[in-house]
Amino acid sequence: MKIIKRIFLVLLAIVVIALVAALFVKKEMTAQREIVINKPKQQVFDYIKYVKNQDNYSKWNKLDPDMKKTYEGTDGTPGFVYSWESEKSDVGQGSQTITKVIEGERLDCDLHFIKPFDSKAIMSMTTTAVNDSTTKVTWGFDGKMNYPLNLMRVFMDMEKSIGDDFSTGLNNLKAVLEK
Repeated sequence: MKIIKRIFLVLLAIVVIALVAALFVKKEMTAQREIVINKPKQQVFDYIKYVKNQDNYSKWNKLDPDMKKTYEGTDGTPGFVYSWESEKSDVGQGSQTITKVIEGERLDCDLHFIKPFDSKAIMSMTTTAVNDSTTKVTWGFDGKMNYPLNLMRVFMDMEKSIGDDFSTGLNNLKAVLEK
């Protein structure tokens, strides 16, 4: 009985230490990546402002071809909502709402992840003309991992993970637009 009690106390101590440590772990996270695409700025923006086009380049949209998708509103305009639901844990359930469109320049969306854990973030895509036939696209993400889930940041480099997924998506976008 003493051994079980000691094991329980050690496990309890580990949990308490982890929860206390999570109080000091940063909750905010940011990721951003960019790519240069050999197409005029307006042509690139006219493609990325439509959320449905993410099916053709976003790594996350490609993870489960069988995920259930619903759409509300007019794509490419503020208020458009794209929702997804997947049985795959790395896809989960959530929604993306266009909050702002600066024509030819920027697309802002609110992301609400429901499963596997509840969180919210802001995603943006911007286009900047390098010259008349070349455009820099920047894909960014600002989010927050609530306590105590923020403890995962100690073991995972979320900026690198999300950033690598953005890089994959941007490379896919470049391939789609330049073909």
